[in-house]
Amino acid sequence: MVTRSRAERDAITIEIGYALASALLAAGVVFGVITGSGYALQLPHPLRRVLLLLGGGGALIVFVWRTVHVLWRFPYGSGRGPRHPSQPGRTSPDS
Repeated sequence: MVTRSRAERDAITIEIGYALASALLAAGVVFGVITGSGYALQLPHPLRRVLLLLGGGGALIVFVWRTVHVLWRFPYGSGRGPRHPSQPGRTSPDS
């Protein structure tokens, strides 16, 4: 088990918050564009309902994809630490 410093725990918390906030924003945009087009074009009620379902499904997919994408790229997620060298001017922590 990896013991994390307070700064690492704070960085993870901030990254999770950023991932969720950006995913919520992206999902809201997708939902608004798909669903809003039915109202903007004044489509009949059954078609607007279909667009509502498609917008909800698309928003869910975008939310999950964005959250996973942001957190997957975060360097502390797997316990391997930051991706930068531990000493300035060095190319790797072992050099």
